[in-house]
Amino acid sequence: MRTSRKLLTRALPVVGLSGALLAGLLAPSGASSHREAPLTSQDPTADHTDVFAFKTPDAPGMVTLVANVNPFEDPAGGPNFYKFGDEVLYRINIDNDGDAIPDVRYEWDFRTQTPNPNTFLYNTNQVTSLTDPDLSVFQSYTLSKYEGSTKTTIAEGRKVPPANVGAQRSTPDYEANLGRAGVYGIPGGGKVFAGPRDDPFFVDLGSIFDLGGLRPFNQNHLIPLPNEEGEDYVAGYNVLTMAIQVPIAELTEGDEPVLGVYATALRRRERIHAGDRSGGISTSGPWVEVSRLGNPLINEVVVPMGAKDRFNASRPRDDAQFLPQVIDPELGRLIPVLYPGVEVPTEVPVPGVNLGGREDIATIFLTGIAGINQPANVKPSEMLRINTATDTGFPNGRALPDDVADIEIQALAAASALGPKANTAPNNQLGDGVDANDRSFLDRFPYLAPPRDGYGS
Repeated sequence: MRTSRKLLTRALPVVGLSGALLAGLLAPSGASSHREAPLTSQDPTADHTDVFAFKTPDAPGMVTLVANVNPFEDPAGGPNFYKFGDEVLYRINIDNDGDAIPDVRYEWDFRTQTPNPNTFLYNTNQVTSLTDPDLSVFQSYTLSKYEGSTKTTIAEGRKVPPANVGAQRSTPDYEANLGRAGVYGIPGGGKVFAGPRDDPFFVDLGSIFDLGGLRPFNQNHLIPLPNEEGEDYVAGYNVLTMAIQVPIAELTEGDEPVLGVYATALRRRERIHAGDRSGGISTSGPWVEVSRLGNPLINEVVVPMGAKDRFNASRPRDDAQFLPQVIDPELGRLIPVLYPGVEVPTEVPVPGVNLGGREDIATIFLTGIAGINQPANVKPSEMLRINTATDTGFPNGRALPDDVADIEIQALAAASALGPKANTAPNNQLGDGVDANDRSFLDRFPYLAPPRDGYGS
């Protein structure tokens, strides 16, 4: 073990990192936003975990947009089970002309009601409907659509399905009685849902946090271990989901089929404790952005620790400030250190980009890929881009089954279709060994699997 520590210490100066900083930068490699920034790690209600955008498989001409918050929800986390923040505005933003400014956004505003404040129980009998009087607490929301500065309320007073407290006692037949009831129609033939779901992401966080380990490649690591199958460390947890399905024609502009999608969460700058009997909090002051997520990598791995909170509060049109980290990603330089013999170039030119450095990474995350999901007049900015006129799959949009951890690890190893290692092993084989979610996705909106129940199923 002493020898291993010496090897690691000698190798790290090549990229100018201490061991502690290395661990922070590698965790989680290729993962979605589960505790990705210092401030949002202390504010999980506003912390985005994933954003998805895909052409709806069972409804031609529609697109489905999903934003998840509140990472690592323990299904048994009572008596105050997880809920959306009453003091948070949640938005899904869409740029339909490539100028890095949102043209359409959907905004969820939640309110909590406590009809029975005289019990510690979340429910006092079995809950079989969203209006069940045995619910001691419930949430509802207003959904608004903004087109420019024009605001339209498109859903009001819609109920949030409650937590899945226990499949046998508290919440029997959860999906039939509660989950499906949380799907509402909206004008234009679309649908909306907000409520708890099984976390759809899958990744071996336990190994990746441990100095960039990939279990299937353990023997090749600088500190070798026996090769193993990957373990899904997000399995068993729930998230809070906001999903909306709308006609593609309502979002696109003119002949441009590419949409840039990202989610944000906002809080009031000031909080005032109301001190009322319910223990509620009133808020005042201007709304400020505290969380932002598009692609499932940029803030976690590319943006350095000291800039992560700034990224969460920044706007896509100002993303030039993060360009140096994109074209010279530290993880790309660390892969050859942690896996000796794996060669990763520091310069990857892409025709027409002219930024220098890793232009393949800049293309995937900042502009979209020419001929696939790049808008005609794009301003480089970090968004999840989807071409609604073609088949989609990450990085052209993101569907629930897409194995983004493997895709992004290989991209950082210059093995994407834009990189020189696309046909070179092991660059094009790197991955965490977790290839699918632990629960099957639904074949109907909102597509994410029902939440796990607290009793254990």
